[in-house]
Amino acid sequence: MSDWTLGIIGGSGLYQLDALEDAHWVSVDTPWGAPSDDLLIGHIQGIKCVFLPRHGRGHFIGPSQLNFRANIDALKRQGVTDIVSISAVGSLTEKMAPGHFVAVDQFIDRTFAREKSYFGDGVVAHVSMAEPVCPRLRDKAAMAARNAGATVHDSGTYLAMEGPQFSSKAESNMYRGWGADVIGMTAMPEAKLAREAELPYALIGMVTDYDCWRDNETPVEVEAIIAQLGANAATARALVEYLVKALPEKREASPIDTVLDTALITDPSAYKPALIAKLDAVAGRVLGAD
Repeated sequence: MSDWTLGIIGGSGLYQLDALEDAHWVSVDTPWGAPSDDLLIGHIQGIKCVFLPRHGRGHFIGPSQLNFRANIDALKRQGVTDIVSISAVGSLTEKMAPGHFVAVDQFIDRTFAREKSYFGDGVVAHVSMAEPVCPRLRDKAAMAARNAGATVHDSGTYLAMEGPQFSSKAESNMYRGWGADVIGMTAMPEAKLAREAELPYALIGMVTDYDCWRDNETPVEVEAIIAQLGANAATARALVEYLVKALPEKREASPIDTVLDTALITDPSAYKPALIAKLDAVAGRVLGAD
């Protein structure tokens, strides 16, 4: 059995992975509340995969209501070693056309109504987000998307907005001026929490539309996004299969696996037991939580 356990977070349009063998849904409780849905656990060529539909099956949870902390914690509790997030995004640049895929490498976080950290009152930690995705996982995911037949951009900056409303034209043009390439509502704080949980993370964005910055074009509407999601979904499922099959037999250690070694700032004598207990999965390696 491989020492990889791949977590897959499926965004809009991706609610199931048909390629999983011996697949079964598992309910997971976390100290942070309930995750978006049960986890679908199975194997692809001997590699354990744990799938979570981010918005729940049927897409009944909005972006601001997602319990990001519970989602990442639940994956960690199931032994996940690495996470690939597959997300619908709007494009802020001409070259990233609807139907293209983007291997995101940077983020701008404009969300404001979400819990963004596992740490705080009781244990304080500051993880680096200078390089917010795992480069080896991103490269493998990008190659898998190509093998699945997608047009893939090897880098891109993702602007995370709060939502659930789409941007105004002024906002869309402002984000373009900031250097953002794609826009979405769910990558933050997901990527930050994955880093705090010492889980290498990569995000593949599936472009559904051009947002609303283009002149003389009808602004984005949900109907058009749903149509493009349907076209992207089969490619996304194939991407996961190609990615898993391309993973080397042995998982080499990543620096992200031990990022908390240099992130904790609170003196152990000041730890608060209540928070220590909640951090058993996320940070038990360094805190010795039971």
